[in-house]
Amino acid sequence: MKLRDAALDPRRLAALIGKETAQIARDPSTFLIAFVLPLILLFLFGYAVSLDTTRTRIAVVVEDSSAPALGLAEAYRNSAYFDVTLARSLAPVREMMVDGRARGIVVIPQGFGEGMKRRAPPPIQIITDGSQPNTASFVGNYAEGVRQAWALSEGLGAAQSAAAGPPVSVSPRFWFNPDLRSRFFLVPGSIAIVMTMIGTLLTALVVAREWERGTMEAMMATPISMAEFIASKVIPYFLLALISMGLCTLIAVFAFGVPFRGSILALLAVASSFLMPALGLGLFISAATKNQFVASQIALLTAFLPTFLLSGFIFEISSMPWPIRLITYAVPARYLIPSLQTVFLAGDYWGLILPNIGIMLGFGLLFFALSFRVTRRSLD
Repeated sequence: MKLRDAALDPRRLAALIGKETAQIARDPSTFLIAFVLPLILLFLFGYAVSLDTTRTRIAVVVEDSSAPALGLAEAYRNSAYFDVTLARSLAPVREMMVDGRARGIVVIPQGFGEGMKRRAPPPIQIITDGSQPNTASFVGNYAEGVRQAWALSEGLGAAQSAAAGPPVSVSPRFWFNPDLRSRFFLVPGSIAIVMTMIGTLLTALVVAREWERGTMEAMMATPISMAEFIASKVIPYFLLALISMGLCTLIAVFAFGVPFRGSILALLAVASSFLMPALGLGLFISAATKNQFVASQIALLTAFLPTFLLSGFIFEISSMPWPIRLITYAVPARYLIPSLQTVFLAGDYWGLILPNIGIMLGFGLLFFALSFRVTRRSLD
């Protein structure tokens, strides 16, 4: 008994798709992964996970009681980036740094007011918690920024600038995400995670399930072709992934306020292109392993983890070591996430989107070719 290599027959293909759809409908775990888990992920990345560093807890030690020192301390209290605890000496706030209740300490030294009268105040001390380097860098930079803004308001910076030469005014402008909200790129990126789970994790079980349940032998006794068999396993999950993606997009736009500046056509083109390698990889894993447990573990290792860690979703690819950057070129989600972010935040910039679509389709052809090669056509 073996699967034949005949051409596609529409009636047989429709019957096989109907069989696979009925199997999906009878399996509660499929709906759990396709609809419940995406909602959980979206709400986690929309609300619980945030890369916006705001209201960081710091302590401000005011060792000088002059009006300028108190004014600088008040500038820190009024900053939108800090949650400030005031103290008169350094000793009581040391424990706050040790137990994590403060991520930084700003010390305004004695003689600060006298120095201001001479237009040469002593330097303030900024102490940060080096156990969290990113937060420490943020605290140091923004604490210095608050000091500079306060100095300009007091006329100190203006006097120094006049002595040094004409001042330069910098007016930063952020395109596409003016408020620099991490939610606006995390939520589109989480859609890539959802499509990876549906496209690869669910598809990795379909052929293995047939072997485990003993139904593969029965299918080989029928006149279906290899193309019909592969297509019947892919099409239902392709449509399921598009439905889940559409649901995630609606939630992203209407529940989280993520802007959608592109078109539905561009979104469908990007999503469909990514589903080709995702489904192809899942089918290849399923056909090669013929065991659902092993297939699910391999799918997690080869699809989910690379998508999460090596696609630029959380970690900037440009900041990775060069050997890891080379590996990211073999991760299809590396080309999906910037395309999704472009469609959501910038619009239909086809010059950026089309190359990524071409690369994802190339991965899809490779994985489907491997799937055809490893799928057993007979019981021999």
